[in-house]
Amino acid sequence: MLTTEEIEFLDTNGYLDLGQLLTAYQVNQVNERIDELMWSEGENAGAELAESKYIRHPKEEGADRLANLVNKGSIFDVFYTHPRVLAGIEAVLGKAYKLSSLNYRAAKPNQGLQKLHVDWKNTVVNGSYKVCNSIWLLDDFTATNGSTRIVPKSHKLSSLPDEVMADPHDKHPDEIRIIAPAGSVFIFNSHVWHGGTTNQTDRVRRSIHSYFCTREQPQQIDQKKYITEETLQRIGEMGRRILDV
Repeated sequence: MLTTEEIEFLDTNGYLDLGQLLTAYQVNQVNERIDELMWSEGENAGAELAESKYIRHPKEEGADRLANLVNKGSIFDVFYTHPRVLAGIEAVLGKAYKLSSLNYRAAKPNQGLQKLHVDWKNTVVNGSYKVCNSIWLLDDFTATNGSTRIVPKSHKLSSLPDEVMADPHDKHPDEIRIIAPAGSVFIFNSHVWHGGTTNQTDRVRRSIHSYFCTREQPQQIDQKKYITEETLQRIGEMGRRILDV
């Protein structure tokens, strides 16, 4: 599902543009479901994140959050089963991987800035990567609406942003921005330096993250704890394997 050139680009740079994997209609349907969940969950939106001891910053003032989307509708199944995404995850983590979490993040107007960070506690030895993310764009990502920034090739460094930058919130001279239309999907090795930027518009900037880890790692969201019978019956053997349930 990925070309040799795409796999080499992902390995070298730590990220890969998979193109538009969702149609405009699918994006609209997902956003409608997100709106329903934000309204129904209210102040409890994203509460599952706070229950996890494996998420460093469960509450983020500058962004709306939802979690445990695996169990909140079949419309979200594609986010962790799409073959091109899984091919990218496998290129980084090998065949022994599982979904760690499926969450929604929307940078609020005039907020959303994150420091450059990695999603692992230290640097990687000999390319033994432990985590990999995919970001699904539910809005056009532009230079002004809080698009994600990435420092290419930083997943191969022997240092972390906090160790070498005076302020990891600052712009890095080598960083690039994910600029692409809604429906696009980007894979990024979660050991690459990355972070959200400030949303300078008057509307939220929406995305979903399907975040994977190697099978020996604990999941951010314990899929066995939250899995419903309806989800189990729907997703089939492949889905159960990806969720490790």
